Amino acid sequence: MTEKIVVAGVGMIPFKKPGQSDSYDVMGSLAVQSALKDAGLEYSQIQSAFAGYVYGDSCAGQAALYHVGITGIPIVNVNNNCASGSTAFSLASQAIKHGIVECALAVGFEQMQPGAIDLVFPDRPGPVDRHTKAAADLVGLSEQERQLPPAVQLFGCQVDLTKQAYGIDDVVIAEISKKARRHAQHNPFAIFREPLTTEQILAGEPVFRGLRKLYACPPSCGAAAVIVCTESFAKRHGLDYSVQVIGQGACSDKAEFFKGDPLDIMFRALSRDAADQAYQQAGLGPEDIDVIELHDCFTSNEILTYSALNLCADGDMEKFIVEGQNSYGGQVVVGPSGGLLAKGHPLGATGLAQITELVWHLRGVAGDRQVEGARTALQHNGGLGSAGFVNIFQKTH
Repeated sequence: MTEKIVVAGVGMIPFKKPGQSDSYDVMGSLAVQSALKDAGLEYSQIQSAFAGYVYGDSCAGQAALYHVGITGIPIVNVNNNCASGSTAFSLASQAIKHGIVECALAVGFEQMQPGAIDLVFPDRPGPVDRHTKAAADLVGLSEQERQLPPAVQLFGCQVDLTKQAYGIDDVVIAEISKKARRHAQHNPFAIFREPLTTEQILAGEPVFRGLRKLYACPPSCGAAAVIVCTESFAKRHGLDYSVQVIGQGACSDKAEFFKGDPLDIMFRALSRDAADQAYQQAGLGPEDIDVIELHDCFTSNEILTYSALNLCADGDMEKFIVEGQNSYGGQVVVGPSGGLLAKGHPLGATGLAQITELVWHLRGVAGDRQVEGARTALQHNGGLGSAGFVNIFQKTH
């Protein structure tokens, strides 16, 4: 017997540049306190907790949660790269769905350093070595290019491959960054809220291959938290149970991803598989989605995710962008928060921040960035190495 998964409370703190935030434990505790207040619950009512982060020592989740309460509940720490927060949410959701507990918490936080993401433990095999080698071999990178940080290598290639495969030029790619900033100007939680012009985005030489600085999300610090519970628990405690999880997809790589199109190594196939699972479970299709927060770590990744989520055909991605089908007044509003590109990308917090944003839209409390009449929302998040998640939420009453 499975239970309905209710989103009882959400909370997050404003994202900041490295060096400008509180420490990870303080950020995490503030996000949890915000979610508890939103739900109308005490920490003593939480029965289990899952903490997502990447750059931290073991049991950092306990360090953050002990600021809120020390109640003896099980606390599980998870690291799935950029999908760590979504992994924490998935585990909390499973605990509710299968009746393990009635009320669970997922918290994600990250205290990042400036600069491109690189290996923390370069003295041992890297978890994305398989991905970088496969992509480098398929694309034909030089030995010098193979020494670059993994994210720079992979997404520099992704930009080039997107241009080559689909004929999308830099002016169209720049529209993704422009949209992110345009949406973020109404988001007090976002780091970058100033508008950008095409000229600003395309100024200067690319960082690597076709990858430009403003095609990439910034290293960020922040935290977010989501409380889930059963519908019966929500009713018993007088909680808002109007937003529920109706479809979930989760997956890792398949062997064939490493042998064919190199774009499948960089999230595309992973995203497609997770989305197919979520749509099937929800009994809905992409045409039913009103608002989306997706993993726009790089502009090219957002573009490819449009077809991976089946919002449009592969050959129609440029048209989808140019016609504004990805924004207000179009087919679906993508990244109303400003997304990772403008709001920021504190790795462990990202998935839960996406969910928080979507819940605000479904409740109708997103302020100037509100997607009018939003009833169904989709969250997409991926971590290289790899972990893919898609969650579909719906306002049920």
